[in-house]
Amino acid sequence: MTDLCSGDLAYSNGQRIIPLIMCGGAGTRLWPASREVRPKQFLPLFGARSTFQDTLLRVSDGALFDRPIVITNQAYRFMVLEQLAEIGIEADVLLEPMRRDSGPAIAAGAAFAQGRDNAAIVLALAADHVVRDKAAFVAACRQGLVAAGEGRIVTFGVKPERPATEYGYINPGDAVAGEVRAVTKFVEKPDAMKAADYVNSGYLWNSGNFMFPAAVLLDEYRKVDPASVQAVSEAVASAGHDLGFVTLEPKAFASAKAISIDYAVMEKTARAAVVPVSCGWSDVGSWLAVWELSEKDAQGNAAHGTAVFEDSRNCKVTTDQALVALEGVDDLVVVATADAVLVSRQKDANGLKRIVTKLKTVAPKVTEEHLKVHRPWGSYQSVDNGARHQVKRIVVKPGGRLSLQKHHHRAEHWIVVRGAAQVTVNEAVKTVHENESVYIPMGAVHRLENPGKIMLELIEVQTGSYLGEDDIIRIEDDYQRA
Repeated sequence: MTDLCSGDLAYSNGQRIIPLIMCGGAGTRLWPASREVRPKQFLPLFGARSTFQDTLLRVSDGALFDRPIVITNQAYRFMVLEQLAEIGIEADVLLEPMRRDSGPAIAAGAAFAQGRDNAAIVLALAADHVVRDKAAFVAACRQGLVAAGEGRIVTFGVKPERPATEYGYINPGDAVAGEVRAVTKFVEKPDAMKAADYVNSGYLWNSGNFMFPAAVLLDEYRKVDPASVQAVSEAVASAGHDLGFVTLEPKAFASAKAISIDYAVMEKTARAAVVPVSCGWSDVGSWLAVWELSEKDAQGNAAHGTAVFEDSRNCKVTTDQALVALEGVDDLVVVATADAVLVSRQKDANGLKRIVTKLKTVAPKVTEEHLKVHRPWGSYQSVDNGARHQVKRIVVKPGGRLSLQKHHHRAEHWIVVRGAAQVTVNEAVKTVHENESVYIPMGAVHRLENPGKIMLELIEVQTGSYLGEDDIIRIEDDYQRA
């Protein structure tokens, strides 16, 4: 047992780590695949699973890791539950009422973990990172656990594979526990010349992932910003419970200062330590990074979806449905979705930032939403629309049902193409089978349910003077949106 300098907590050799998975961000660095309503951490970029799911599976060994905590926001809560269920993992899901950057998010996770176990040691991980060598990562966690048990706030320093300019760096100092080193200093993202100097001097990439005793992290945070720690602690203590989620109290959480954990704590604390690790890590911060992590053909081309390459080299294609053919080009990234196509130079990440900034001015919706919109009961996608009509494809999961609702400005016609639908129209309830249809008059109170064991798919034809999603008056709703 080792006593902490900051208090009388003690940590045993059998201590399990509580993973804290942070997945509330909404970056557009992988636009048009990643957008505000469904960002990159929930996308299957490298196979059948998302990086969020892979992150959870990486810390699923019950001998070393405890039940995870996921911190996200209202917009992503049902995606989180759905993806947890797909991989058979249960977690405590905390909902931030608004974004306050990683400082308050990690503090909230630490305070919640401390409520579960006063001597909790927490592993804070970004949900959108890739680790190719799980065994090396777990070995680094075991090393970090020793240092965290001695009261250190441990970060994971990745041994550089190249002089990268897109990462911050850590200068490691003297050994403090096995391979774990004290942190001499953190440095910001460098230019190419400084990056080369850092690599030659033994600096490490700053991965932005941390392990710490919850009590120590909160104590160190409190030294520099007691008001924010108090605010977050109150938000956790007064949290509500809604549909299985832990909802942080909004007023208290809003008063916490929006700041990254690096600026709030790591660059100020004397307890910072770093585990050097080589585990095939990437923050997947660009399409170049996706290409680097993807399987390639003999000419260096990588494809996710259907693509044909001729006399082309070192290209990356991601496509939802359309076939993409490249001829006579090198070093391109092509991303084709249902409503947007990106063609970009492979190595110009700043160019993508500039185009997304411009799109937010001229076509903001295409940076925020996909044509396919996910809902807790399933999804819908617009397939055709005009001045007074819209056609949607609706998919409802087994056991799912939409809200009891009505519309002031449109009528709807539902045609079932797969499964069976239970349909309520005013006082009537009926089952509609494949190749059957039902008409919903304007103003009628109605509801759609899937009572079966397979996905329900139908085509919805809307007609009327106004077809916006805000013409939905919810009367009852399983997801408390009424």
